[in-house]
Amino acid sequence: MSDFANATEAASLAVKFDQAGQSDKAVECYRTAARLLDRVCGKLPPEKQVDIRQKVKEYLERACFLQEQKDRAQQEESERGMQQCYFLMQQALDADEANLKDLALQLYTQAVELAVSINTGDVDVKQKLKNVAAQALDRAEELKGIKKNNTLPILQNNSRPAVSPRAQLQREQSVHLKVSGKQVYTDEEKEVLRQTSNINNNCFLPFMDVDLSEKFQYALPFEDRASELKLSSKQEKEFDCWVRPHEVSVDPKMIVGDHVDCYSIKQTIVSDCSFVASLAVSALYEKRFKKKIITSIIYPKNKNKDPVYNPFGKYMVKLHLNGVRRKVIIDDRLPYSKHGRLLCSYSSNKNEFWVSMLEKAYMKVMGGYDFPGSNSNIDLHALTGWIPERCAIRANEADFNAEALYEMIRTRLERGEVLATVATGALSDAEAERTGLVATHAYAVLDVRLVNGVKLLKLKNPWSHLRWRGNYSELDTAHWTATLRQELRYDPDSAAQYDNGVFWIDYASILNFFDVFYLNWNPELFKFTYCIHQKWDAGNGPAKDAYNIGENPQFSLHVQGHGAVWLLLTRHITQIDDFRDNKEYITLLVYKNNGRRVYYPYDPPPYIDGVRINSPHYLCKIIAGEQSCDRYTLVVSQYEKSRTIFYTLRAYATCPIALSKLEPYPYTKTVRGEWSGRTAGGCENHRATYPNNPKYIVTVPEARTPCVLLVELKGPKQYQIGVDARVEALDDPTVTAPFLKESSGAYRSGFVYLELRNLPAGRYILTVSTFYPAQEGPFIMELKSTCEVTCESRY
Repeated sequence: MSDFANATEAASLAVKFDQAGQSDKAVECYRTAARLLDRVCGKLPPEKQVDIRQKVKEYLERACFLQEQKDRAQQEESERGMQQCYFLMQQALDADEANLKDLALQLYTQAVELAVSINTGDVDVKQKLKNVAAQALDRAEELKGIKKNNTLPILQNNSRPAVSPRAQLQREQSVHLKVSGKQVYTDEEKEVLRQTSNINNNCFLPFMDVDLSEKFQYALPFEDRASELKLSSKQEKEFDCWVRPHEVSVDPKMIVGDHVDCYSIKQTIVSDCSFVASLAVSALYEKRFKKKIITSIIYPKNKNKDPVYNPFGKYMVKLHLNGVRRKVIIDDRLPYSKHGRLLCSYSSNKNEFWVSMLEKAYMKVMGGYDFPGSNSNIDLHALTGWIPERCAIRANEADFNAEALYEMIRTRLERGEVLATVATGALSDAEAERTGLVATHAYAVLDVRLVNGVKLLKLKNPWSHLRWRGNYSELDTAHWTATLRQELRYDPDSAAQYDNGVFWIDYASILNFFDVFYLNWNPELFKFTYCIHQKWDAGNGPAKDAYNIGENPQFSLHVQGHGAVWLLLTRHITQIDDFRDNKEYITLLVYKNNGRRVYYPYDPPPYIDGVRINSPHYLCKIIAGEQSCDRYTLVVSQYEKSRTIFYTLRAYATCPIALSKLEPYPYTKTVRGEWSGRTAGGCENHRATYPNNPKYIVTVPEARTPCVLLVELKGPKQYQIGVDARVEALDDPTVTAPFLKESSGAYRSGFVYLELRNLPAGRYILTVSTFYPAQEGPFIMELKSTCEVTCESRY
């Protein structure tokens, strides 16, 4: 075969190998084809040599490009191996300092194995790997006792206290709050937390101390089972592939610099403006007050407790979900566009990935990037555990104190006691265009200032573009006086040059165009806390609690001093459909009832009558002063409850408290009867017919402690009903009867109760009646007691 034919065959093979991604073989064939063509070129007529020399040049250039590409890939692979070695070494050092010897030994060993397995031609990288392997091996041998040198020269300090991982699930909120009561959860509470760990088909278990020893290194890059989260329709139109940080960044880091920057956070096409606004206010708090409230939830960390980039691709995020802090595991694969950009929220610093990782963790919990939207109360509580409060802007209502709300936000924000966002309501297209505001959109509140009587707020649009166009915007030439510019260190002319979504707006415009402030309060305002996790079964209690709340979940709150007690009721949500269309309206009612069970919604009238809302969080505040009682009854209330509700009731207090569930009576008997014909005798006003009403003999046995008997009577709601009790006989004739007659009081529609306390052994007659005679219909009488009683009908 001639050289030309051989060259043609080599070129054909080169193209095939090139298309198949077999670069080594392609390079060899391109170079062979070029060499053979160059050899025959001189034998050809001059007019044909030009085309041949052009082909030789093309083949050599392609071979050179593929070789460079291969060399670059090998270099990147060896550098990535170096990153993994350094990561393992740092994790080993941190475990070593924390006195976790077994974990440290495992990590040192893995660092040695990885370092010696990396094959590189780079002399500098080889030496670095050799140094890492030598250090790790030396320390591993010391830990095994092979060397007797107990010094640790490669550690900068050895002052970290020992950590003993425990798998104990405890009733705590954060390290600075004292738990006012029993630390460990009951079996009932553990079951509630277990059942609501399954959220959107993923399991998120409560975070425990043992999780601090989570493994973050693997032989292959970590890939989460739920890695490829469901994309939104907007993402799908642009989506190309999933990428890892090292594929889009030359030097990926979790955080660039010594703090996170609120101005670098950018929302893209995921509909999570409230979440991104929450990140912004949290990041600003960290910078302003030097306290880690958002970066502290990302793992792995270094010895300074800063989150670090993990070249193995695994992260753990600690989120407050369904009543407790929970563990969320993710990998670092992010959605990427055909146009070369991330299809998720990100930092404008291209090497920084904390924003994208936190968003992926939260979106995993929420069921995917096709997130229906939330509010910052929910998002900030999930991220920080800070106490959520919703403050509606009701400028046209007489009881709305706009001045007090503004002053409270301004002073508390300045002291670091609250994080704030503000959200618009519905806006017409014309209003949105004129104002520069986005309808039903959350904005981060970065600052609140009062300057020469002017009330101003500094806001950030999570989109990082599109700003307010009204008063005190950068376009406003009338209001920006020289004094105001100097006080706020703001130059509207400079700001107009670049739209980063940050703007000043006056409070009057907030009241006009915005709907609600979302405030999340720092738990450090309180010293004590306690929480209870419970479920309210679908079958328990009426569908509407307009008549009877006796079967609602109730709690006794004992406030042991003067101070503030905030009560947070959180409904657990486990399905995205529930989040999209929340039909459960729950609230918390507070009664001054000495901590005893309440049966009628408005008798006694509630001390605090909660508003039934379909948000997962409801906050209620009690100020316990000298004129207040020290024992309250708390009632979880609902509107048309249709299914089992799982919830957490958490108290925050400035003084010691005791919060306990009012347990149901241990014994229950149900009696069914009816008022019919002669037995529909009416109340005692009708002396001739009243004795004909249904009667029951209840026998109370001898017991160690006097019996408590609760009688609940339910009848047709169109009738007013009642129940009376009389003593028929006592077993011990020397005991004085506790009463002659007791009644349920005023006749009520559909439901009454009678509670008899300290009943000695004996027989008691119960008479049930309607207010008027001849009111016929069925009734149900339930006898609930602390000892087992018997009941016989005496019609």
